[in-house]
Amino acid sequence: MIAIPILISRRVLASVVILLTVSALLFCILRLLPVDPAAMSMPPNASIEEIEAKRSEMGLNLPLLQQYAIWLGQVLHGDLGASVHFRRGVAGLIAATLPATIELAVLAMVIAAVLGIAGGLLLFFVRGTIAEPVVDVGSIILLSIPDFIWALFFILLFGVVLGALPFTGRLSPEFLRPSVIGFLLLDALLVGRPDIFWDALKHMILPSFALGIAFSPTIMRVLRSSLLDVYQDDYIHQARLRGLSEGRVLLRHGLKNAILPTLSLMGVQFGFLFGGTLLVEVIYSFPGLGNLMVDAVHNADLPIIQAVGLMYCVVVLIINTVVDALYLVLNPKLRIG
Repeated sequence: MIAIPILISRRVLASVVILLTVSALLFCILRLLPVDPAAMSMPPNASIEEIEAKRSEMGLNLPLLQQYAIWLGQVLHGDLGASVHFRRGVAGLIAATLPATIELAVLAMVIAAVLGIAGGLLLFFVRGTIAEPVVDVGSIILLSIPDFIWALFFILLFGVVLGALPFTGRLSPEFLRPSVIGFLLLDALLVGRPDIFWDALKHMILPSFALGIAFSPTIMRVLRSSLLDVYQDDYIHQARLRGLSEGRVLLRHGLKNAILPTLSLMGVQFGFLFGGTLLVEVIYSFPGLGNLMVDAVHNADLPIIQAVGLMYCVVVLIINTVVDALYLVLNPKLRIG
């Protein structure tokens, strides 16, 4: 048994080690690429002497370990460097794009959870019937279709053919984006603009459904398997002997216990989903962290690549810590009284 504060303390210590390891790997691997940040940050007509002076200014002539120590010290002080391509601070670029990706990932995860839990209950209810193989094959088909295929299909159907929903950008041109805390949906509500809120939400529906549908089949199948395992336990049979209906047995006893491994899976899935927004953001021209990463890779913008890679790691670690703490809250057997 373990208390939530102890778990969080252990997670924080482990996260520090993981972040240091990931940051060192990112820094070293990117420095091995045949890219000269100093030359890229200078005008095309810069002389060799000017480039060498820039390399010295950026510390690129120092030993690799010393370069990493300097960069890490800057990161710990909130300085993520300057973008070679955008000529702006990397921290400002991430602050402008990270909220969009978080909003998209959270909405997609909600969709995946709703579809996954509903689908898992459907798979469980049709067990042993003639509909079971049909529903099972349907879930496998959903599992085999990647998110970018759903993204392209939704653009074609709902954007081009039906013209029902927008499929590019984050907000229509006629609206001026409010800026309060950086999260567009919340900012629209805070400034009392429901029209901006609904417009921003409409821009998120297609990409979030593309992500959510792609991640929901795994939740369906894990929930179904968990329910099948739970229904073999004695307390389920005892609940039936007490005269409880199948619906009450499922909701009060079966689902309550089967949802715990499903919750752990959803936490892992959310980490993958957050990283998987990259391709969908590009398809929908959604101005999030994924689009920023693609631009950085295209322009060999090493400061952005380092910072975005580190940011993905931070978000995944936070998600895993929250899920573990929530698991303890929902499962009294793992808590210290």
